[in-house]
Amino acid sequence: MLERFRLVAGEGKFGYVLVASASFMESVDFPGDTLQLVVIDKLPFPSPGDPLVQARSQRLMEQGRSPFTNYFLPKASIALQQGAGRQIRRESDCGILVMCDARLANKGYGRRILATRPPMRRMNDLAAYHEALEALTRASTKVARAA
Repeated sequence: MLERFRLVAGEGKFGYVLVASASFMESVDFPGDTLQLVVIDKLPFPSPGDPLVQARSQRLMEQGRSPFTNYFLPKASIALQQGAGRQIRRESDCGILVMCDARLANKGYGRRILATRPPMRRMNDLAAYHEALEALTRASTKVARAA
């Protein structure tokens, strides 16, 4: 599936969408204009039903430590960084990262996760998003014409 996406998107046409799950947050590389918009619907916390996650949580509780603070939050932060990193692979890459989980703005731990991200422009309204998307499209079209 990834090779087909690379082939079709590499033809210089725009508007292709690859919908993926958490499995695509690691080891996928789409440098340049191939990937310009990454949408992360929710914070990628580990599944509490996973037996390994349960065992680690139990061990932390036995040590008097919080599984959320000491395991779930760091794992989600790393996974979010990896997911965002699918888009920016080279210094010349640009794009839009949309993070839809309101907990990033509404919860203290969400604000802490955001504080660990590289500096980037935050858009909190639809007009700013549309403006950024149009600028990205113009820049991509200009690069495609020059090639």
